Amino acid sequence: MNGELISSKTRQLFRENMVGWVLREISDEFDAAGIDCDVTYQPSVGGQRRTLIERYYHTVDWADRSQIKRVLQVFENVLHRADKLVEVPASAGFSPEMRKEEVNKLIYFLRRDGFQWIDGRIGAGAGLPSLDDIKETAGTLDAQHMADQIRRMELAIVSDPSLAIGTAKELVETCCKTILAERGRPVTGTPDLPTLTRETLRELKLVPDGVPDSTRGSDVIKRLLSSLGTIGNGLAELRGLYGTGHGKHGKVSSLTPRHAKLAVGAAATLATFLFETHKETGS
Repeated sequence: MNGELISSKTRQLFRENMVGWVLREISDEFDAAGIDCDVTYQPSVGGQRRTLIERYYHTVDWADRSQIKRVLQVFENVLHRADKLVEVPASAGFSPEMRKEEVNKLIYFLRRDGFQWIDGRIGAGAGLPSLDDIKETAGTLDAQHMADQIRRMELAIVSDPSLAIGTAKELVETCCKTILAERGRPVTGTPDLPTLTRETLRELKLVPDGVPDSTRGSDVIKRLLSSLGTIGNGLAELRGLYGTGHGKHGKVSSLTPRHAKLAVGAAATLATFLFETHKETGS
């Protein structure tokens, strides 16, 4: 069916991996994720375990991101369990190599559907904005809060775009506050993101007025810096309309992963540039 976020092939592979579980374990896993079971559904598969899994699958709208998020909770635990079995000595005809191959197969088909296995969690994959630079920065600064924000964005782009957008805005806030604090200008009160961005750009001398007209390409540089300053405004507005953290009108439509990718990409680009400028120009 068009619009399905997890393909039937991926669902089948995870189902087959769970065939070795006991029935109670399967039920507990889906129930804990808040997925209903249609006990009246009679799938065309053999075996009690396959039938049970398909009855849970049957209640899922595979184009609904909120429901997909629940399924991914189940799939995460399937991968955790399968990964642990790789360390178990060969038994029942399955060697560690065969088990590892099975895990890799599950991860491969998840990736084909646009997801990836990140630090024990399933997050966005295909088309994900590169966050490597800002991850490196967070590691250099030993900024655990920022690292948590980056990881949350990665995991939420596909499964919860509104959360990704809200976190993108928070990442830039953290970036600005960290830079200003390290330069002896700790933030007091609760300034909004546009104000924080302007103050940080001014502190780093990244405002258009700071570029001499004699500088080669000054007009282009000024335009780029002016555009850079509007990213904070745009993220704040987008978060207010669609991100987490604010009550919204009941009929407001949710944004899609492509919009979340745009917000996350813009936030990561701005944060990386600000931190690199901060590092190169010193405090």
